[in-house]
Amino acid sequence: MIGAEYLSASVLEALWTEAATAFRSELAESKTSVQAFLQSQNPAWHLVGRVHFNLAENRRDDDAPFAFLATYTTRLSTDARAQHLPLGRALSEYAGAANRSQLLSLLLPVQRAAAECPWLKAMVESGEIYHPLRWTPDEAFQLLTDTPRLETAGVIVRVPTGWRGNRPPRPRVTATVGGKPPSGLGTEALLDFKMGVSVDGEPLTKAEIEQLLAASNGLHLVRGRWVEIDRERLNRMLDEFRAVETAAAREGLSFGEAMRLLAGAHVPGDIVAATAPDWASVVAGPWLAKTLAGLRDPARLAQLDPGAALKATLRPYQQAGVRWLHLLSSLGLGACLADDMGLGKTMQVLALLLVMRARITPEETRRTSLLIAPASLLANWTAEIERFAPTLTAIIAHPSAMTSPELRALDRDRMAGVDLVITSYGSLLRVPALLAMPWRFAILDEAQAIKTPGARQTRAAKQIDARARIALSGTPVENRLGDLWSIFDFLNPGLLGSGKAFSTFTKRLSSQPHNPYAPLRALVRPYILRRLKTDKSVIADLPDKTEVRAFCSLTRKQAALYQQSVAELASELERAEGMKRRGVVLASLMRLKQICNHPSQWLGDGAWSEADSGKLARLREIAEVIAAKQEKVLVFTQFREATTPLAAFLESVFGRPGLVLHGETAVGKRQPLVKQFQEDERVPFFVISLKAGGAGLNLTAASHVVHFDRWWNPAVENQATDRAFRIGQAKNVLVHKFVCRGTVEERIDRLTDSKRQLSQDLLEGGGEMLLTEMKDDELLKLVALDLHTAFEE
Repeated sequence: MIGAEYLSASVLEALWTEAATAFRSELAESKTSVQAFLQSQNPAWHLVGRVHFNLAENRRDDDAPFAFLATYTTRLSTDARAQHLPLGRALSEYAGAANRSQLLSLLLPVQRAAAECPWLKAMVESGEIYHPLRWTPDEAFQLLTDTPRLETAGVIVRVPTGWRGNRPPRPRVTATVGGKPPSGLGTEALLDFKMGVSVDGEPLTKAEIEQLLAASNGLHLVRGRWVEIDRERLNRMLDEFRAVETAAAREGLSFGEAMRLLAGAHVPGDIVAATAPDWASVVAGPWLAKTLAGLRDPARLAQLDPGAALKATLRPYQQAGVRWLHLLSSLGLGACLADDMGLGKTMQVLALLLVMRARITPEETRRTSLLIAPASLLANWTAEIERFAPTLTAIIAHPSAMTSPELRALDRDRMAGVDLVITSYGSLLRVPALLAMPWRFAILDEAQAIKTPGARQTRAAKQIDARARIALSGTPVENRLGDLWSIFDFLNPGLLGSGKAFSTFTKRLSSQPHNPYAPLRALVRPYILRRLKTDKSVIADLPDKTEVRAFCSLTRKQAALYQQSVAELASELERAEGMKRRGVVLASLMRLKQICNHPSQWLGDGAWSEADSGKLARLREIAEVIAAKQEKVLVFTQFREATTPLAAFLESVFGRPGLVLHGETAVGKRQPLVKQFQEDERVPFFVISLKAGGAGLNLTAASHVVHFDRWWNPAVENQATDRAFRIGQAKNVLVHKFVCRGTVEERIDRLTDSKRQLSQDLLEGGGEMLLTEMKDDELLKLVALDLHTAFEE
């Protein structure tokens, strides 16, 4: 060996001592047992010193086609493989009184297992456990049946390598849906349904199925392989699938029912209660499999070209989005385009409309589409159409663009030759003609506006008569899974069942320990297309977004008012019950938010002195840096009454006036304000109320975003941030989220992560933060003032 001349006993001893010292140190730091530590270094270590029950096939013995041998592992080989010896060897290896404790430790799991398994107890008492044995199928099946007990006792069970999941294959009832194109469109389209029984993917004949049903439970040889038979389960799954096959042959299987079967997402009322994955499966037939593949990977779909009518070049992911929208709409199914804010959902919809118009044959009648958006975005859509799709004829059905008599006079004749009618959610309620006419598309922008099922505008949207429906939303799940149900009840009614059935379904999912939302994600995935700006495979030329917490201290005046408000809340909670208690809690939380912003906001004295607010002091520090760099900033607040004082304060810092936008800003004035901020270098800041400016506005001139107070809903905050962080942004965006230390703001800042996780769990593959439902002591603990962190020393 090269270098052996340098080795000596002292060198080897030093190396061993060094290694042993390092081992002891790492073991101590791990704070685990030696066995657990070794297993963390190599999972095979947990096999050393363990008893194994080995089951193997013996095809040369017809009477006893299985062999059993108990072994134990002594060490790992140089390639980390466990070395096995027959268990009988342990009797000689550990012979003698000195080794008695090691032998007892090795055999202890066998003794524990024998206490639970009579057949094993007999083997131990007779000594058969120490010898190789010939086994019948019934004996082998008994081992498989008791495997959970054996493993709980500490015995490792090893079965033939061809058995997946340590079990022999089982005959599975298999159903195929969607072998050919359906009759009709939408979720009520009817699909074909065919069933059979297979083993490892090979279909069985009718005679083989009857033979299995006549056999006893246990292991049986089918087509040269051992399979596990459970007649009761097999019969039950056959009965359920035959019922579906009979119903499908008579009435057809709806698209929604088929998709729930494929996803394993049963809702109450479905024909098949729930398929057991080991005993039954549903697969997509050729037509449905091809369709779903296109929906899950739109890049595989055939190209669609809107032609020269679109005055822009679509990015590759936008082209894929148009193809995806076209496929779903051609099937009469609803689509939720949930791309991150700023990725061009508007552009993709305009391209789709141009494609559909170009494909109208002379025999077809030109059919108008309806788009509903928040009132603040109507001008945005008009501007985008004029810029990118000027050949599309569009009218705005809204009081800002039409007189009341003109709105009342809207009818089918007035719509002739119009490609798109644009209206607001409010006007949808006030203009009857919008609900009376049939439309090509019904498109909802900022579709989270219909997240509340009982709201009037939600009920109105679901009454729209359209061939296909599209929802645009960067946040289809804002607070709870019910948001998603409401949007899907518009897109594809019945797919997620009734509201009550969906609630039952999601409660059952949330109780599952691992990956609970997988069935729901599989069910909705074909109808939701979501791409993120942070994904460089989607868009590589967008700069970075950095979010930081801007921690603020309280002034003494703020702290005194805060503590007084908490004391008043504690007193009121003792007397309030039911709805009154909920009102007290909401009012108190709002008061605490206002005090954290500025005492004058709660007191209403109009003073707004900088010395009275830790947030204003922090805002000055940030704004001075922005001013020195000659950059621009968006400042968001949820309070309309705070916008004007904040604008006045920022004007004193920048030395120049900025702009203000809130809910009372006239719709017609909003787009000019956006244009001024984007184009006028002298405008340094834009103060915006969160709900008024949290959607649709393109404000890429800003490289800083300040959330002066928190909405406590990450989805809404992200929408606001994405006014700056969107396509067209050339600078890195820095987001400052103001949080008052030691207050309810800091504690809820931590809680909002759970909401963010809910959205990620579902969309990338329930919950709701109900503060008013907290117990009194939990609520008071949440809002209590921590004086140690609230003040800066």
